[in-house]
Amino acid sequence: MATVAAVIASTHHPFYYRASTSTGADRPPFADEWVAKIEAFRRTLTRAEPDVLVMVGSDHFHQLWLDNMPQFLVGKAPFFDANWYNEEREFGLPRMRLAGDEELAAYLLREGLDAGFDLAFSNELRIDHSVTCPIITLRPQADLPVVPVYTNIFAPPMPRPERFVQLGRALRRMVEAWPSDKRVAIIGTGHLSLELGGPRQFGPHGPDPEFDRKAVAWIANGDIDGCLAEVTLDSLHTPGNATHGFMDFMLMMGAAGDGVKADYTDSLDLFHTMEAYFTWYPEAAQ
Repeated sequence: MATVAAVIASTHHPFYYRASTSTGADRPPFADEWVAKIEAFRRTLTRAEPDVLVMVGSDHFHQLWLDNMPQFLVGKAPFFDANWYNEEREFGLPRMRLAGDEELAAYLLREGLDAGFDLAFSNELRIDHSVTCPIITLRPQADLPVVPVYTNIFAPPMPRPERFVQLGRALRRMVEAWPSDKRVAIIGTGHLSLELGGPRQFGPHGPDPEFDRKAVAWIANGDIDGCLAEVTLDSLHTPGNATHGFMDFMLMMGAAGDGVKADYTDSLDLFHTMEAYFTWYPEAAQ
């Protein structure tokens, strides 16, 4: 059976690529510290020696719109074109093409349906920065096949937080039952407190530092019960108007396991958001 070599969760900041590659007067003052943290975080994936990456993210209304919004979708294709024009224009992100793993995608779809998750799929999915940002930070050579799993964190009605946790647990079980000798890393990205287009967007830190403090503790300690006791669809409006992306972190907590502390934790306060990075090694706990 396949091995879950690592479970990794992080924020996905689209400005990292530009900040890390800028030079001279264009290089922001926080770039060197940010790059150092990312390089340390990258080593946690390298250590796991994965063969394939299951990538959990969200579409940001690039391809999925209100005329057709699945709650959970699996990309099933031999390759995926990546990044959209506005991401190239606004963030300087490069166009990319990532190989897919159709066998694993088909397996997750079949087993997910049988486990009670009505997963949608796409054979023509184009992915955006929720998937390419962690590729840039964790595997910049982009040499491993991916299986994208998209979640709806933007368009009501959304699944409740506990459903994200349940899907994370199911993804872990399904990968571990996949009849393959491959090593799989499950990687997901989301948000802590985040405001987009609102009055709290550009401050010295994220819009709700207290929420960020709690969120990092929940994730680092695998405190799913404590998190679910406080986090609801309604409560996520308070820390910032885009904080529902935190539910993807909750999905990754489900994949990591109840009460399982992260083997690696780091964070960085930027000018309008907190960046956070977590890695678990399931093999070490067995």
